[in-house]
Amino acid sequence: MGRKRVRLRRPRGAAEFLSAAVVALAALVLAVRMAAAAVGALKDGWPFLLILVLLAGAVGAWRIARTVRGRRRDAVRRAALRITLAEFDAMDDRQFEYALRDLLVRDGWSARRVGGSGDQASDVISDHTQRGRIVVQAKHTRVGGKVGSSVMYAVKGTAGPAHQADHAVVVTNGAFTRDAMAWGERHSVHWVDRDRLRSWAQDGTALHELLGLSARARRARFKRAA
Repeated sequence: MGRKRVRLRRPRGAAEFLSAAVVALAALVLAVRMAAAAVGALKDGWPFLLILVLLAGAVGAWRIARTVRGRRRDAVRRAALRITLAEFDAMDDRQFEYALRDLLVRDGWSARRVGGSGDQASDVISDHTQRGRIVVQAKHTRVGGKVGSSVMYAVKGTAGPAHQADHAVVVTNGAFTRDAMAWGERHSVHWVDRDRLRSWAQDGTALHELLGLSARARRARFKRAA
């Protein structure tokens, strides 16, 4: 059953009209008093409100200044190191690894080269205060060379258990097979091919921006894969 609607009955007779008028007058007086109290409080508390407004303005100005400084730092960082694809192609494997390390340092990571015998599918390891640890496997190839899925398997298997990484990425100056790219996308192994390498090294886009790396979000995935 539906709920009954309550309807107000119009006053009947002089007594009811008088009572309704008294109630309305009381409500009006209460509203006037509340308004007067609010005005009084505003009048007495205006110094406090002024302080709040000034603080809010100061915080807003600080945030704007911080944003401007951050953009200037980014511009300086991007101008600090640029490497062309032709320069990458002329490198040997060792030089390629050091170049990737230097690019990560440019992007604000604390990076070191670890490539060599027994590197366990890691040539560069980098740490970031917000984004954790990244493991980089460098694959320097001749122009037109392609990196296959087996590299992705190796990086996935060691990133967490051997290196305690939050992110893993394979970088090449060549290309990847379709299977390698698809497998990497499915299993959280990032890849940087020739086009992405140009954006990173030559155009100055930070690697974590290029790949959309989150902060410390994937170590559990690597550990489960062990």
